[in-house]
Amino acid sequence: MAAPFPPMKLHWSPSSPFVRKVLVVARELDLLDRIACERAVVGPARLNRDLMDDNPLNKIPTLVAGESLVLFDSRVICEYLDNLDGRALMFPRDPARRWPALRRQALGDGMTETAVLLRDEHWRGDGHRSTAHLLAYRAKVAACLATLEADDLAAERPDIGHVAVACALSYLDFRMPEIGWRDGHPRLAAWESAMAQRPSLALTRLVEANKRPLSFYEME
Repeated sequence: MAAPFPPMKLHWSPSSPFVRKVLVVARELDLLDRIACERAVVGPARLNRDLMDDNPLNKIPTLVAGESLVLFDSRVICEYLDNLDGRALMFPRDPARRWPALRRQALGDGMTETAVLLRDEHWRGDGHRSTAHLLAYRAKVAACLATLEADDLAAERPDIGHVAVACALSYLDFRMPEIGWRDGHPRLAAWESAMAQRPSLALTRLVEANKRPLSFYEME
């Protein structure tokens, strides 16, 4: 390793797909036991003052890495952890692998973000939902699934792109099982089923917040 590991604290929720993405990467890099997970309850209109002391955006994941470094956004945090590890396992240095990995990360994260918007729009309730937005979000999720079905996701070892896609698909299962995304996507379904068996993903399954364990480590 290039340098000593700083003490790290992660503002965490058991139902956040982007927090899960960070935890999967930490587990893949054997860094999970070096991160103290602190429960953070947040929402679009629910401010968490303790979290905002570290992140004025009131968003998770937020990583406090040492005394003077606070990082926001799963992309930034995952790259930091990969750089800390020093082996470039998640963010390959070879351009032939790096750019496909980053493209898949963008696609996986974008699909997750769209699914979150779709769910939020649905919960706006009768008279407040936008049909146009619901149709657009559903069309985007369907297009992402079609793109991934055509992609060759096979790899000797998963990178950040594979992690982002796996977390996106599991979020659809968690929040929108009625979509039935496996229908019509047999290659993608087979790939996801194999990925889900990895300890990093099996350990960090999403849990409904109101049914959460007392701490992340009780999920092991």
